[in-house]
Amino acid sequence: MSSFIKITEQASNYNDLEKMSLETVLTSINQEDKTVPLAVEKALPQIEEVVKKVVERLKKGGRLFYIGAGTSGRLGILDASECPPTFGVDSNMVIGIIAGGDTAIRNAVENAEDNTEQGWLDLLEYQIGVSDIVIGIAASGTTPYVVNALKKCVENGIQTASISCNPNSPLSQTANFPIELIVGPEFITGSSRMKAGTAQKLVLNMITTASMIQLGRIKGNRMVDMKMTNTKLIQRGAQMLMDELQISIEEANNLLLEHKQVRKAIEHYKNNNNAKN
Repeated sequence: MSSFIKITEQASNYNDLEKMSLETVLTSINQEDKTVPLAVEKALPQIEEVVKKVVERLKKGGRLFYIGAGTSGRLGILDASECPPTFGVDSNMVIGIIAGGDTAIRNAVENAEDNTEQGWLDLLEYQIGVSDIVIGIAASGTTPYVVNALKKCVENGIQTASISCNPNSPLSQTANFPIELIVGPEFITGSSRMKAGTAQKLVLNMITTASMIQLGRIKGNRMVDMKMTNTKLIQRGAQMLMDELQISIEEANNLLLEHKQVRKAIEHYKNNNNAKN
């Protein structure tokens, strides 16, 4: 095993935070945050490999699982929950699992992340199989719940990836396709909900967005499969139809009312016009 340094626990580059002016606190946090996209940029080749594997699995009917604890688990659940309304996919295509279950989404669950068996048991509840891919998320790269879940996946021939913020962590060494986002010490020592959390969120956005584009869930640059569950989204859908088909707002609204989805409305309109011609 190569050397492992837990950078996420190293002392902040700033001290006496309580003595800083509010302006200095905010400016300092902002300065630290500016380094996050650069850390993500360095990991782009790793991210690309993961996206390729995710797309491969999803095209074959497999599922993408995120598994994490605390902030990392919450970020995975957030990304998974946004896929159905954004891309119109089934809620079982991307699944987020957090140590401690649904209670842990809002409240810390004592010792949940230290359980070495529960992560795999939680995956088994979804009948996890070799057609799926599991991404373990842990800023430290040492969370027992996540590391051991991925170990069991590897033992059972299930493809795995990881997102962590320390080099050569146990999680990276376990996963088939590790992503390492080396953002450095946090503004508040050890508070990995800050830069580490931001970096993880950026990468999760990349993974699902790029995967859905590869799966044909975007047309041009528009969310044509989105679920229109509120007035804003209905208006957005109507605008897409107006731009794509060069029709009036009345026609666009009628098409949406009939077909409930932008893609279906476009296809119906174009098929009708082709038939007339």
